[in-house]
Amino acid sequence: MAQPLMTLHHTLLIFLTTLSCLSLTHAKTARQDTRPNIIIMMVDDLGYSDFGCYGSEIQTPNIDSLASNGLRFSSFYNTAKCHSSRVSLLTGLYSDQAGDSKLSRGVTIAEVLGKAGYRTAMVGKWHLTKEPTDRGFEKYFGHLSGATNFFKGDKSFRLNGQKWDDFGPDFYTTDANITFATRFLDETRRESPDKPFFLYIAHNAPHYPLQVKKEDYDKYRGIYDTGWDKIRAKRFQKQRDMKLIPDGWKLAPRPELVPAWSKLSDEDKQWDTRRMMAFAGMVDRIDQTTGSLVNYLKQNQLFDNTLILICSDNGACPFDRTKGKDKDPWDPESYWCYDTGWSHVGNTPFRLHKQNQHAGGISSPLIAHWPKGITAKPGSVTHQPGHLIDFMATCIDLADTQYPTNWPDIELQALEGKSLDPIFKGKQRAGHKELFFRYSSNRAIIQGDYKLVTHRASQWELYHITNDGTEMHNLASSMPEKVKTMAQLWHQIAKKKGQLKGKTNAPVSGKTPPRLKKSGVPENKGKQKK
Repeated sequence: MAQPLMTLHHTLLIFLTTLSCLSLTHAKTARQDTRPNIIIMMVDDLGYSDFGCYGSEIQTPNIDSLASNGLRFSSFYNTAKCHSSRVSLLTGLYSDQAGDSKLSRGVTIAEVLGKAGYRTAMVGKWHLTKEPTDRGFEKYFGHLSGATNFFKGDKSFRLNGQKWDDFGPDFYTTDANITFATRFLDETRRESPDKPFFLYIAHNAPHYPLQVKKEDYDKYRGIYDTGWDKIRAKRFQKQRDMKLIPDGWKLAPRPELVPAWSKLSDEDKQWDTRRMMAFAGMVDRIDQTTGSLVNYLKQNQLFDNTLILICSDNGACPFDRTKGKDKDPWDPESYWCYDTGWSHVGNTPFRLHKQNQHAGGISSPLIAHWPKGITAKPGSVTHQPGHLIDFMATCIDLADTQYPTNWPDIELQALEGKSLDPIFKGKQRAGHKELFFRYSSNRAIIQGDYKLVTHRASQWELYHITNDGTEMHNLASSMPEKVKTMAQLWHQIAKKKGQLKGKTNAPVSGKTPPRLKKSGVPENKGKQKK
């Protein structure tokens, strides 16, 4: 009987040893998953020049540090509107192409990376159909609405698909976003220490209402007393000094219907100064919480292999919807906005604003930071164009996975974006043959050095954006064939990819483009003359 017992013992020992080796092999393989963590942070209604590293006087040292050790894009584009930019960021498609806010023809980065072994989480503003937890995000905290009260929240707040209303006396949305972001990362690391994560942070700030913590507001006393004309000139010079924009570009002039700062009454100066202080304080708070997130990543040895992308969903917003000036902006009952006077500062050096497809509407800062993956010179600026649609392709590339060929219950469209990773490596990438833009009746198309654009489907304007990125010299009358060819291409893409028809794809009217009042409303709306 001894021999069978020895054989059984030996067999059991081999089995246990093999199982142990398999476990060690699995653990070793898991530990060797070198794919980067990915954090995309989108801020709301922040103009091209509103971070310090893009020209601003606003104190953003944490974001500036990421830029000085990473890469800045000088020609990065959004869709000029809140919800459509979120669609493009998440799906890698133009908003109309993806089925707009329903995402009926697109999948999200969270869905694709989740299939590829990433843990997924989101905090902040959703502003699309259904909820993040319906579209690939395992964890979510934030509001489904397009804007919220920063101190009191609203009824659309959710935590992992469940209603959330634990708004205490110290609640502030920007702070809460990062509190939950780090909580989710803690949970993810405990649950799946071997897996990389994808985190999408969608701040509502600095979207109106301009509600700010008093200590952040107080930091900007005296800063804006000189007014928008001088502040804008300083931002422009700083941008030139940083080589963000070529020396040949001109600063777009102050909008016609915005008075010179020197012409304002003392009362109006005081009011406009205060609301810019509130805006600056909100941006400052974004930076402070970004610093908290960076510290968390460093303390947990995650920083070096985490790609951080920071951008804005559209240009600065000109629409003044203030409801009373009697309450301070740290009062939860307040509802301040600023208007074209300051939004044209936010969009320095460009013209027009949020919703417009001119450069002031679609130009976003983009900061990329990833110590282990970005080999371009630290602190450098790339002038290669990019678009929000490129985020999906970039994530797929870095996650070493594939864009799906089909998806349940989705009429899936082919991926439109292209990976930004070659740019991270300091290389020249094969860019887009053209970039398509539309929000409402505002349209544009970029093809090589040229951009065709119209404000409210009035008249097509043509610009050589390599030499004239601020769109000062309209070439439409001298290059009618170029206008015709590019206009035809815009309509073809609108029909084929965007499935647009009727008024949304109708020819331009030929009317004079409307001018915007200081409040952002078109002058003589609906009465433009030919």
